[in-house]
Parts: sequence; structure tokens; C-alpha cells
Amino acid sequence: MAEIKIPVKSGIVNRLGLGIDAYKGAVSTLCQGCGHDTISRHIMTAFYEYGIEPHRVAKMSGIGCSSKTPAYFMARSCGLNAVHGRMPSVATGAKLANKDLLVLGVSGDGDTAAIGIGQFMHLMRRNVDMIYIIENNGVYGLTKGQFSATSDPGSKQKWGAVNQYDSIDCCAVAIELGCSFVARSFSGDHKQMVPLIKAAIAHKGTVLLDIISPCVTFNNHEGSTKSYHHVQEHDEPLHAIDFIPYYDEVQVDYPAGTTKKVDLADGSHLLLKKLDQDYDPTDKIRAIETLAKSKQEGALLTGILYLNPKKTLHEVEEITNEPLYKLTEKELRPPKEAFAEIQERFGWGA
Repeated sequence: MAEIKIPVKSGIVNRLGLGIDAYKGAVSTLCQGCGHDTISRHIMTAFYEYGIEPHRVAKMSGIGCSSKTPAYFMARSCGLNAVHGRMPSVATGAKLANKDLLVLGVSGDGDTAAIGIGQFMHLMRRNVDMIYIIENNGVYGLTKGQFSATSDPGSKQKWGAVNQYDSIDCCAVAIELGCSFVARSFSGDHKQMVPLIKAAIAHKGTVLLDIISPCVTFNNHEGSTKSYHHVQEHDEPLHAIDFIPYYDEVQVDYPAGTTKKVDLADGSHLLLKKLDQDYDPTDKIRAIETLAKSKQEGALLTGILYLNPKKTLHEVEEITNEPLYKLTEKELRPPKEAFAEIQERFGWGA
């Protein structure tokens, strides 16, 4: 068993007066060096530095190595392992019942892109206000390393078999279906991942973070496109990312044309610093084209791929601001007049 260590100075607390220990969980039982444990560390760091009360967080997951990880961070938060591939429905229900919860879903490439692909797609199009993290290692780690739906064609298993099937790009699917915040990163990139998670916390709507997370046991060998070596060799960041929370004064000093500031719903800001290409994450067609081109070239694009703030499921369905779990039967049962109005609106009248 591995303890997930977070480098932080002793005695330091966040804006809530909480130390990093308040954001830790159980000791990990995953393989030593697993990318999933690194992601857990980034999650703890981001929530600690942002200053989110752990009890406000609802941790949701399905089945798989990735879905075990919510036990390894924020022990003071409530968590639920759903049926394999069905986490999106459970997460949607939790958010609808209590809009004050910060819902964090953690899934894997099998849980998401195989058995759960239908649930995943409808979650993306509905814009449920939640964070959805895919810990993507390209294999089924719990069942000894078979190819998953995100395995690249031509990649090799540890045992030598070559994948003959095309891969599902969860980011491209999410963008096509209208997910309002889509990003990709690498578990080993602390400087990119922590600001991305902070921005995800600040965003209003569905956030998809597809994190390449190498499986050190079954998918970290030569011939794998999800190994540490391959990702480090082929990673092409679209931009450098800085995040400024709403409670900090915004002070920006940069040459014109090199940095793009993106406003988030809660007043926080993203600063996207241009690297080797001029990329606009608000352009949906450009995002899809760029992903398709990078896939053809064998490159791994990381950073914010698409950002399009829009109405959430709560706003579209005009759901009350009062958490539903607080409403009584009297409040939930509409009077005859209200029911007649609903019938008339939808053409259900006699």
C-alpha cells in the first residue's frame, strides 16, 4: 500500500483555516507509481489551495482502478461507488437533489468509453454542473491489461498483441455534444493539472478532464501510447495555464497578444499564455479539427480544448434554487391550477 504524499510546508493553512490533512483520504492500495495516485494528489492540492470545504464535495465513481481513488482523497467528503458505467446518472441525481453540492465524478476509460458510453454522452449534452475526471490509461487494469476503447490503433499490449480497432476520443465526443468545458492533461504534469482542476471548480456546468494516467503494471512498456515515456515524448501543450480565483485581486502584466484572459462564472479568471500556436478554446469547429489533426499525427494535445459557458441543467429545466431534498410533499405536489397550466403548456389538455 502506498501513502499519497503532498509536498506542503508544515503548519500552513488555506483561507478556511484548514491544513492539507483535511483533504487527505485512506492509504492507496493501487500499484506503486500508478498515475491515478498522482491525480489524487493533484485533486487534494487544488481543493486545498482553492479553499473548498470537504463536506460540500460529493465524490462519485463507477467500477475500476480509477473508481477506487475517491477513497484516497478528502475523507471528510461523502462518496458513492455506482454500478459499472452508471456513475453519470447517480451524479446527476445527487446534483439535482442538492444543487449546493460540488459533485466530483471520477471514472476510467473502461467505465466511461465502454460500458458507460451512453451515460457519458447524455451527461455531456445536458451540462450538469459537475466535474468529470477520466483517469485514462488505455487498459482494463483490474482484469489484467486488455485494450480499452481509448487504446490507439497499432498500440501494443504488454503481451505483444496489437490493437486493430480505432479509438474513442472522449474529448472530441464531449465537444461535439456541447460539453461546456473540455480539457486534457497528463497525470505527471503538476503545473498544468492543478490550475485545470481549480478552473473546473470555478466553472458552472459540466467539466470534462481527460487525464492520461499510465498503468505501470500493464501499459507502461515500449509500444504503448499511454506510457510515461510516450506521453512525455509526444505531449504538445496548447498553452501555459494560470488560474486566479475570484477572491484574489487580478493583476496581469503581459505583452499584448501573448495571453488570453477567460472569465469564469464565479468571477475567477483563466490566463492562457500562448506557446507555439495561436489557439482559441471558444471555437468549437477549430477544437474538433485540431483534435482530429493531432490524432492523425500521433500527438497528444493537452490544455483547455474547448470552453463555452452556457445554461446548466438546473437553469434549462427551471429547477428551484432550494435544494430538492429540503422540499416537503406539500411543496412538491402542484395544485390543480398549476397542473392544468403544465398540461396546457405541453398540449396535454383534453
